[in-house]
Amino acid sequence: MEDVVSIDTLAAVAAVALLAALLVGLLPRLPVPQVVLLLVGGIVIGPHVLGLGAPADVRVLADVGLGFVFLLAGYETDLRLFRQDAGRRALLSWAISFGLAAAVVGALAAAGVVQAFLPVALGLTTTALGTLLPVLREEGLLRGRLGPYLLAAGGVGELLPVLVIAVFLGSQGRGAALVSLSGVATLAVLLGLLRHGVREGSRLADVVRAGQHETVQITLRGTVLLLLTLVAITDRFHLDAVLGAFLAGIVLRRWVGTAAPELESKLDAVGYGFFVPLFFVYSGMSLDLPAIAAAPLLLALFLVLMLAVRGGPVLLVHRRVLAPRERCQAALVSATALPVLVALTEIAVRSRTMAPDDAAALVGAGMVTVLVFPAVVVALGRRPVQPAAAPSPGDPVGPAR
Repeated sequence: MEDVVSIDTLAAVAAVALLAALLVGLLPRLPVPQVVLLLVGGIVIGPHVLGLGAPADVRVLADVGLGFVFLLAGYETDLRLFRQDAGRRALLSWAISFGLAAAVVGALAAAGVVQAFLPVALGLTTTALGTLLPVLREEGLLRGRLGPYLLAAGGVGELLPVLVIAVFLGSQGRGAALVSLSGVATLAVLLGLLRHGVREGSRLADVVRAGQHETVQITLRGTVLLLLTLVAITDRFHLDAVLGAFLAGIVLRRWVGTAAPELESKLDAVGYGFFVPLFFVYSGMSLDLPAIAAAPLLLALFLVLMLAVRGGPVLLVHRRVLAPRERCQAALVSATALPVLVALTEIAVRSRTMAPDDAAALVGAGMVTVLVFPAVVVALGRRPVQPAAAPSPGDPVGPAR
């Protein structure tokens, strides 16, 4: 029988999640983000090391965790930022990155170095904003002039890859994926309009407001129901549900309004408390270590390409609005990739559009970026910054209005 959860494996996964949280709390200066600890813990308990469990033992719960990754990413996305100068520059730099990635990976695919053109090219353009946010907040890098540009670059590096995944990596065909994409977008609009149908002061509005706390938790239960429904759309966790989870997060923030901080804390508790760490531990268990050991140069190549393809355009596009050191920070933040990268490779491998050895090398390179790049960003932020030159009329993107 498929989709049966092994309680022994689940206990081992929960132990890894707890241990990772304890290490982060006990060693606050540990230069390793929690997501890396979760992946490493999954490797240790997985079939290639201790063999305490198999990925299939917790796959059904990991699917829910993957949904929470994108739900929370959508919930944190502020679309208003894309109407500002920072958002427009982020969109332009990502478009250049995607063009460069397509050209470089196309050449590598033609030479037989990689077997999955689009998943690898897309993986080089992702950004680990959710992983970096705690570090950026703690170091004060989100305040002042640099903050909006970091948030915009990270938001684009999460949002646009999700859209491309939904359209081009679906197992049901590109035409069906476009129809499904339109359907999910229509559903998101309808959900947004439905909020206006719940009149303030009505009996239903009073019930929802009164049931947000204590034992009822109506809004949280509704959110979980929405996410689980999206996951259950298909027998396997297909891309439409991933996009739906992301859009559900965006719509959800509009729905809750002034109750957003309360619901956000509850989603953090359910998502980051259980399902999200479970997904990353599962991803570590699924990582193909023999493939990485057999081709370490491929991992090194992906690492260099992440910095060049994703960071290079950021340096170029922001040259008139950020000082050189700030541009280096923005480039390193943009080139740091892991959570979306893990989700992307998991989806691509399941849909048979990516070979496991390419996926393992790409995730391995993402782990290195998370280990190294944020430390360099923090080190640069602790040094004085020279003022940037004023924007000129010839800039690729105009100033905010």
